[in-house]
Amino acid sequence: MAQRPTAEQIERLFVGTSPRYTRVEVAELARLPQELTERIWRALGFATLADDAVAFTDADVAALGRVRAMLQDGPLDERAVIRMTRAIGQTTARLAQWQAEIMVGAVLDGQGRPSDADLAAVLDASRRLLPDFEQVLVHVWRAQLAAAGTRLLATTDLSEEIVPNRLTLAVGFADLVSFTQLSRELDENGLAELVEGFESRAADVVAAHGGRLVKTLGDEVL
Repeated sequence: MAQRPTAEQIERLFVGTSPRYTRVEVAELARLPQELTERIWRALGFATLADDAVAFTDADVAALGRVRAMLQDGPLDERAVIRMTRAIGQTTARLAQWQAEIMVGAVLDGQGRPSDADLAAVLDASRRLLPDFEQVLVHVWRAQLAAAGTRLLATTDLSEEIVPNRLTLAVGFADLVSFTQLSRELDENGLAELVEGFESRAADVVAAHGGRLVKTLGDEVL
């Protein structure tokens, strides 16, 4: 009989190595000021831990080493690194939650409380798909960087007065007609399908016309 996955198994699957270091030790090994490493963790969205909590891995040390290299090589200073880190943390947190919900929905039938075997099946599917997810994520991220760079280049070509990091954009806003009334008539699953269908349709239309979906707010898109 399949056993219920543990937190340690989940962490080992997605992070790789087990925690070995405290927050003081990880800063020393990465050769960065402890105050800066703590600002980085907070910017990523992680809580500040006690001094004696063993919660950091060799991968964390390596990641902080890359941050140190970026600071040494320039042109990023500490302020820019924290801003970049916060962008990564907020974006990946939403992405991870979204992907986890999609995986659970794809593997489970959504009826009733999942069994230990159901949870084990989700973890097993994640293990098999993780390498492909990771490769696709990096590819799409690079493609999005190329698209962002192209937009900046096109904008600066329009006028010599435009500063590269200050874009002039047209903003579109749309919402779902009669959403309040519809939400009262649908159950939870029906409401979720309605909102997801609206967001998918809006995203397709925006992308097809060369636009960029900034955010979704339930029955509204920007």
